[in-house]
Parts: sequence; C-alpha cells; structure tokens
Amino acid sequence: MANTTGPVAGHVTVIGLGYVGLPLAIALAKQFPTTGLDVDTNRIAELEDGYDRTGEIERERMEVSDLDLTADPEACPPSDFYIVTVPTPIDSDNKPDLGIVRAASRTVGAMVKRAVADGLKPVVIYESTVYPGVTEDICAPILEEVSGAQCGEDFFLGYSPERINPGDREHTIDKITKVVSGQTPEVLDKVSDLYAAITSGGTFRATSIKAAEAAKVIENAQRDINIAFMNEIAQIFGEMDISVWDVLEAARTKWNFLPFSPGLVGGHCIGVDPYYLSHRAEELGHDPKVILAGRGVNDGMADWVAGRLHSVRGEAAGSVLVLGLTFKEDVPDLRNSKVADLIESLTKRGHDITVHDPHADAEEARHEYGLALDADALDGSYDLVLLAVPHREYLDMGATAFRSMLNEGGTLADLKGVLGDADWAL
Repeated sequence: MANTTGPVAGHVTVIGLGYVGLPLAIALAKQFPTTGLDVDTNRIAELEDGYDRTGEIERERMEVSDLDLTADPEACPPSDFYIVTVPTPIDSDNKPDLGIVRAASRTVGAMVKRAVADGLKPVVIYESTVYPGVTEDICAPILEEVSGAQCGEDFFLGYSPERINPGDREHTIDKITKVVSGQTPEVLDKVSDLYAAITSGGTFRATSIKAAEAAKVIENAQRDINIAFMNEIAQIFGEMDISVWDVLEAARTKWNFLPFSPGLVGGHCIGVDPYYLSHRAEELGHDPKVILAGRGVNDGMADWVAGRLHSVRGEAAGSVLVLGLTFKEDVPDLRNSKVADLIESLTKRGHDITVHDPHADAEEARHEYGLALDADALDGSYDLVLLAVPHREYLDMGATAFRSMLNEGGTLADLKGVLGDADWAL
C-alpha cells in the first residue's frame, strides 16, 4: 500500500499521463493513494505492462509503483486533489488551442460532482502551461457547470506549473522547486504541503494563481528570446564566413555571458508557450514585439538552414541523410519537431531525403509528418549527411563513420557544432 503518513491525507488523481503527468503521479504514489487517468487506452495498457514510451520512467520503477492506472474517469475514486497535466498546444495560426484542457476540465467536473456528493471539498490543480487567467476564467466555469458545485465553496482551485524537461535526469520532479498557488490561503497551504511531500527542492508560494501562470509562460518565452538572438547572430556570422561556435567559445569566457546556443527550437514548450503570452497580450491591445520577433526568427530557422545547406551543395539537389528527427537529443519526443520543417524545406529544393532516428517511433513519425524512418539508412551512401539531433548513439559513432557514408565530393554537416570535424556547421 502507498504511504499515507505524509502531511496530506486523502486521495490524489492525476489527469493526463504524458511526460509531465506520469513522473508526477509516480512520485505522488510514493506518499499518497494515487490514481493516474489517461483517456488513451493503449497508453494505460503499456504502463500496466511496465513500459513508458516517453522514456521518463524506467520499467523497474513502473513495476514497483503503487500507482493505480485507468482510462475510465468513472473508475477514479472521489479525491481530495485532482491534478490536470494535459497538453496545451497551438493551432495552425499559432493561437492557443485550449480544447484539450477544456475537455479535461469537463472530465474533472464530473469527478468533482461525485467527490462533493461524497462529502469532500476537493482542490483542482492545473499544471498545464497557459496564459494568466485560464485557470480561473475559463476552467473554473466549466468545472462549475459540469459539477453543479460552486467554486470557492464546494471545491477550490490551485495552479502549479510543470517544470519537466524531457530526458533530463538531473532536474527531476523529486528535486526541483515547485511554484504553487491556491485560491485561498488555506488552499495554498494544502497545495504547498502536497508538493513539498514529493520534492527535496521545496515549494515557492506565488502570490496568486495568475502570478503562477505568468511565471511559467515567461520561463519559456525568456529562453525562446535568448535562443532567437543566438540564431540571428548565427545567420549574420554565416554571411561573414565566421563560425558562430568560435565566437561563442570566446564570448563565454566573460563571467556574465549567458550560455545559450543557436539551433532549431521545437518541442511542446519553448516553441509553443510564447504564443500563449503573445495571444493574451494582443487581446489586451498590446503589441508583443519582442516575443513575436523571437518567435519569427526561431520559426524561420529551419528554412534558413536548408537554404545554407543547399548553397553549400552548389544549389544542386542530391541525396541527403538526416540523422535525428526528435525535437532534442536522447528522447523519443517528436512533438513540434523543427527537423521535420528542415526536411520539408530541403525536399522543396529538390533533395532526396532519408531519415534515421534510433529514438523516434516510426508510426508516430509517419502519422505526424508523413516521414518514413529508415532503420538501415546508416548502410547507405549520400551526397550530404546532416547530423541534426546529436543522439548519444551518433556521437559514439563520430565524424569518421559519417564520412564513410559520403559519396565522392559529399558534405558532412553538423547542426549543433558537436562533431569537431564537419564541412559545414551552423
């Protein structure tokens, strides 16, 4: 049985078991009776078999965990805490798509109804990244409508922004500081105690739910803007035939130089969250120049890289091996992969593309991007070999192995400047 001797009694239900929700639910299950809910029945079946497709939780941890798993909201027992950890993507116009969090709120509303009927006054905590006001102004009315209960009297709100970094084994949920907020001082105490029980990093009490929402969205917007500056200088120095990596190596000797690097900005967070903030700013009549300028630079980076590679090849189309498709190294996460944009830009320039990635799921790559992964691609020969995502497997192979795959006069390209011996590097 789970340990229930911590500072918070009762039951916890986590809604959404992806990169964020699963590690959180596993950590909570060590301290409290916890149910993990995900509407993807295949996901639940995999987890029950001990397999986490995200690679965040090892099989051994899954097998010994006391976490209860279900795809059926009706199977979730009445809980003292409901924690929502569902995705908040953007649509084709780069506008916030709150469809998933709205649907999750309706699901939680039905569970709140049962909890209230059982005599509980549950706290609904959102971890999904949103712009300030979504929790109280959009989610709360849905919860009230579905549950028939009154927010602030029958149930309460909290917000604690997720800080999971896919593939990061240092800044894990049990070590990081959790920003917490609550609808009332008493609720804030409960939310803080809940998270303090699972992390050695402690909690930081935000002054309001809106402040906590805002803190999260600017964390990623700040990184986006800094990377955009790196990408812009990479483009400028590229025109001067100066290696941006040589420049950064020199600049980083100054004690207060920020250690950002150029590259493709993908994934579900940095390439998405700034649009949430800019959307809300525009609703308020403010023109978010800096935020959107950074987004413009980063969103255009894949096409710029494709143009440079095309130029390096004398603007002659040829065979290209792209190594890596996931949005970052050593993770299987394909969400918002800008490598896919790079491949599209190279294809439009007439190049014949072969894609290899030891971490990506072939079916997901085909479904999301219409791309086929070639498991035997490393046995072929190409006019251009591009190390796009420096997975550990590729680094272990080294530049010599990649050069052996080149046709005569071929080009070895290194998007992140990690090989040390490439014909072209960003």
